Amino acid sequence: MGRYIRRRLLTAIPVFLGITLLVFGMLHLAAGSVLDLMGEGSASSAADKAALEASLGLDRPLPVQYLDWLSGLLRGDLGESYLTGKDVAGLIAQRVGPSLLLTGTGVLLAVAIALPLGILAAWKPGSAWDKAASALSLLSFGVPGFFLCLVGILVFSVFLGWLPAQGMYEYGVFTGMGDLLRHLVLPAGVVCLSGVGELVKQTRAACLEGLGEDYILTARAKGLKEGAVMVRHAFRGSLLPVLTTILSHIPHIIGGSVVVERVFGWPGMGSLLFDGIDSRDDAVVMGVTVVIALTVLLTNLLLDLVYGLADPRVRYEKG
Repeated sequence: MGRYIRRRLLTAIPVFLGITLLVFGMLHLAAGSVLDLMGEGSASSAADKAALEASLGLDRPLPVQYLDWLSGLLRGDLGESYLTGKDVAGLIAQRVGPSLLLTGTGVLLAVAIALPLGILAAWKPGSAWDKAASALSLLSFGVPGFFLCLVGILVFSVFLGWLPAQGMYEYGVFTGMGDLLRHLVLPAGVVCLSGVGELVKQTRAACLEGLGEDYILTARAKGLKEGAVMVRHAFRGSLLPVLTTILSHIPHIIGGSVVVERVFGWPGMGSLLFDGIDSRDDAVVMGVTVVIALTVLLTNLLLDLVYGLADPRVRYEKG
């Protein structure tokens, strides 16, 4: 396994560099720059803009800028924000926690709802459980996330007045868990509803496929109760596609949900990325890209390792 992990890590290096190079190039292909925004509406002279461009290092050729950024990354330096002058790594560190709290809570709720509902839907096709699973999947797949955000705000904040619609805290600072949970309910509920449909569908399909295997017939012939057959045999034997779906949400948890965080004013990684793109703060965008890219690559490696634990037939040293 050690050789397999080393080989996968070596393979991930050019992929990671390709991702950063692609994002860097796309940022500089976009019209305008941070200089236009910083000088907008002011009487800045051409000399002032040139001096600002030189101070930010934007007057050098693009390959030189990328290699300079890459050398800083290898030293653990993500650079400084063009607009605030703050360390990008520090900005990301401040936003990771809120993103983990928001999307992590939403995904955990989705898993807690989807797994039992998917098992029940496969156990009793055509039942009320199956119809509920189908309706929930249709709602999750068919309704855009931003629309769910707006409907949630309209119903629970405007009409009913039960929940706040913006921010992480009432007065911008932590005043208690109750206040935090009230602000968390709506955005976490949207994240949950957006992801639960795929999990329900995968769990139901995997369990239905597993029910046709010979070992299920053997388990039933031994006199096991139907509930034990479903949970201990059908679901466990079909765990790989479900695990794939669950673990694929890890980058989403780290990176944050851009739309949800933006609509609800949640101070996470998603809103940081949106602000960086909106203000053409390329240093911030590249820093967030690094975190998300590394998370995706490490998640793929984790998926392979989990496959080996869930299915002993998987071997790593061949091929």
